[in-house]
Amino acid sequence: MKVSILGAGAFGTALAISLAGNGPVTLWARDPADMQANRENTHRLAGYPFPDTLAVTGDLQEACTSDILLIAVPLQKLRAFLNQHETLLTGKILVACCKGIELETGAGPVKIITESVKNATPAILTGPSFAADIARGLPTALTLACANDTIGQQLQETLTTANLRLYRTIDTVGAELGGALKNVIAIACGTAIGAGLGESARAALMTRGFAEMQRLAGHLNADIKTLSGLSGFGDLALTCTSTGSRNYRLGLSLGEGTAFDPNTTVEGAATARAVNALALKSGLDMPITSAVAALLDQRLDVPSAMHALLTRPLKEE
Repeated sequence: MKVSILGAGAFGTALAISLAGNGPVTLWARDPADMQANRENTHRLAGYPFPDTLAVTGDLQEACTSDILLIAVPLQKLRAFLNQHETLLTGKILVACCKGIELETGAGPVKIITESVKNATPAILTGPSFAADIARGLPTALTLACANDTIGQQLQETLTTANLRLYRTIDTVGAELGGALKNVIAIACGTAIGAGLGESARAALMTRGFAEMQRLAGHLNADIKTLSGLSGFGDLALTCTSTGSRNYRLGLSLGEGTAFDPNTTVEGAATARAVNALALKSGLDMPITSAVAALLDQRLDVPSAMHALLTRPLKEE
């Protein structure tokens, strides 16, 4: 089956490079001239040449002739992109390659696709992965979630590459939540390290944050076991421990009290606000998410947030 990647950010570009090892692949970019001339993405993923089997185009209609479309645009811009190009996307297999919860609606990428494009088959590709690792050919394992398991099996076979191993699930909600919520916890962990609170504090935040992720997943009728896989625990482990994560780096800046580049897309910031609103509405106890949202909105400083977490009522684990 023919594959196109819509969106030439770092992750979309890395996927295109890896998938081109299987055969011809098309990467769509709004402004492809530089990539076509230099045969690499010098702005978003410099240093990784494009294989001969990777074609770059600025013609979305051409890219959408493929059977499988991987959509690698930021989550908060996903609905607008789908609505704008609904005619081209109708009836296609659409694989979301973004993570987060929509700020205005509380929807994840699969739900956004379902609501925005008629007769499309939605799926999501998520899990512990840095674009540079994928582009470099380093081994990476991801979760491919599709409610239609027959199509899920086809996607698994088509999108697996020499360095990219996919595990399949039909639990799209659980996969969405794992990829979104771990970003919130990564901000918390970065904040703790940036503030000099130590590795033990980070371990505590990861563990209790994982409990929050499972709590929300259960509330939204996802399979809690999905959160123990690559899309949840796996992505949490990577994102909370590496400066390769933009969410973790944002947390470091919060903890250190230093400026952070406002042009850097950090999905966890919007997700924290969206999930905190959902938790308050639903009566869910998500103190770490609440603290992150308050830090981002400058309703709390780091010492106050840590004091609030440490002085919560004692209870059984």
